[in-house]
Amino acid sequence: MPCKNKFYVTTPIYYVNAKPHIGTLYSTLIADVIARWNKIKGKKVFFLTGTDEHGQKIEEKAKLENMAPQDFVDSMIPSFKSMWQRFDLDYDHFIRTTDRKHVEAVNTLLIKLIEKGDIYKSEYIGLYCVPCETFVTAESAHRDAASNLMCPTCVRALREVSEESYFFRLSAYEEQLLKFYDENPNFISPKERINEVVSFVKSGLKDLSISRKTVKWGIPFPGDPEHTVYVWGDALTNYISAVGYGDGAASDKISFDYWWPADVQVMAKDIVRFHAVYWPAFLMAADLPLPKQLLVHGYIMFEDSKMSKSKGNVVDPALLAEHYGVDQTRYYLMRHMAVNQDGSFSYDQMEKQVEADLANNLGNLLSRIVSLAIANGLTHVSPVEQLEGKTALLKDKCEEAFRAYWDEMNHHHYHVAIANLWTFISEVNAYVHAQQPWKLAKENPELFAEVVSAVCHSLYAIGVLAWPIMPKKMEELLSCLGVAFDYRGHHYMDELRANKWNMTFNLKKNETPLFPRPEPMPMAPGQQELEKQSEDKLVEEYISIEDFAKVELIVGTIIECEPMPKSDKLLRMQVDFGNKIGIRQVLSGIAQHFGPKDLIGKQGVYVGNLAPRKMMGTTSQGMMLFAEDESGVLAMAMVAGKVANGTRLR
Repeated sequence: MPCKNKFYVTTPIYYVNAKPHIGTLYSTLIADVIARWNKIKGKKVFFLTGTDEHGQKIEEKAKLENMAPQDFVDSMIPSFKSMWQRFDLDYDHFIRTTDRKHVEAVNTLLIKLIEKGDIYKSEYIGLYCVPCETFVTAESAHRDAASNLMCPTCVRALREVSEESYFFRLSAYEEQLLKFYDENPNFISPKERINEVVSFVKSGLKDLSISRKTVKWGIPFPGDPEHTVYVWGDALTNYISAVGYGDGAASDKISFDYWWPADVQVMAKDIVRFHAVYWPAFLMAADLPLPKQLLVHGYIMFEDSKMSKSKGNVVDPALLAEHYGVDQTRYYLMRHMAVNQDGSFSYDQMEKQVEADLANNLGNLLSRIVSLAIANGLTHVSPVEQLEGKTALLKDKCEEAFRAYWDEMNHHHYHVAIANLWTFISEVNAYVHAQQPWKLAKENPELFAEVVSAVCHSLYAIGVLAWPIMPKKMEELLSCLGVAFDYRGHHYMDELRANKWNMTFNLKKNETPLFPRPEPMPMAPGQQELEKQSEDKLVEEYISIEDFAKVELIVGTIIECEPMPKSDKLLRMQVDFGNKIGIRQVLSGIAQHFGPKDLIGKQGVYVGNLAPRKMMGTTSQGMMLFAEDESGVLAMAMVAGKVANGTRLR
């Protein structure tokens, strides 16, 4: 029977041909935040990460380094484990695909599929990308200036291969997959990603090659050692091998039944197809439960362009930790990067956000209230039974902040959750400014004690809620209040939900500021010129405030949506813009990205004063706004939180 009080979260397993970078850190950080959030919700958590260590790329890299493949992969593991330790990524198990138990699990799974008749031997002829370890059709291949066929993902040369291979009958699971997506609309988050997956499956699935004869570094195929298990049959299995699948021991069977299925599997958008199509199909074939949700995040760009060594814009996580601090870096990545979109990293933006949000807003709030209280002889802070009006209002805002944070965190809207929490921090600062406790200490000691108690209770809630984001710093904050943080056996969520403000605090000053003000990052060679080019480009693209004022951006809710007859691209929507504007008809060429069910009830942003225009004989009275990534995937432009229809953006 499934355990309701457990939570199993995974990261992708990372290829060991290079050291961890900011993208792999981001995936693992998201999983760590999810794990910690569920720990303070009182759940028993299993957090899995690890490395993918087989395949042709590793074989070739080891040869270049003049090392045996096993020695090479062994040499790469410390760089991952030390980086994750440095960023306080508190995983429960680090799996390697060279682990004995993983190899046994792969054999168990493949033998089961062979016996079921879902694996057969045939021959594959086609184009193959070594870096991506995937076959590519000629139709989907990219052509360079010389008309050479290139991989559409990494734009590197394709090899034409012909070899004997074992195939998994992926095509047999097309209808079953589509039925699963339909019955589990939250399987992929954000929902925008499900459309590309459904479209891919509907276009027709081909059976999947899962072995290689030309690659020797990997798991021998069961019953045929001339073949090596290919990545799809090997790497994806880690999610179940790590929790006991395939091991004959009774304890491992209990472990697997307890933890599987995974509650959330975190990954970047470039591998969503493998996890949303191949992985569920393998599990269906093996009669195993499917994971509950895939959380798919975007890429981290540098100043809106992809990171690359040739551009000199690669961000080293170790350098960020050393220069700005571990928790400051964790905070910036979770606050500034929206999971459902590509994020843009900027040293300047990070420095401003760390100084404004952490040093000024939160760090200064803690420092001045603790220092003020201790300076006036108030180190033991008792709860207050009857609250003054402004204090009672702050108490209500604390409860509202908890409920908003709870909802956004549970929906993986981490940047929104953090923004809402920082709004509450600003409200606490405003309360302190209005109450002027530095005056009350002499004029009204009783009210002074109430103000200090109110701020301490607010800081306590902030410290607990922000602990998944900044664990060490929040434990330090709570220590200044005389509180030892320990999620084991402590019902923090029940406590914050009740919002009783009945705690006693024993204050002590920090030896150093909680968040020192950040110094500018020294620029790497070529970085100054890169940033100057970026600034020059922005100047060239400026428009005047008068130009912007002409565009009326308004919020509306889609109440009806249907495909346009005789059109593969257009959707016809009826959009409610509120009492002043009413309902308008808007046509948008997004049918290949969204279905009517995806849009009905959604509140989006529109250009409201665009001249009406005819499209296929039908009038459209507005333009719907979307963000489009490099691969052409659309995300609907929305406002954070529900607002009245017809609200204008400013």
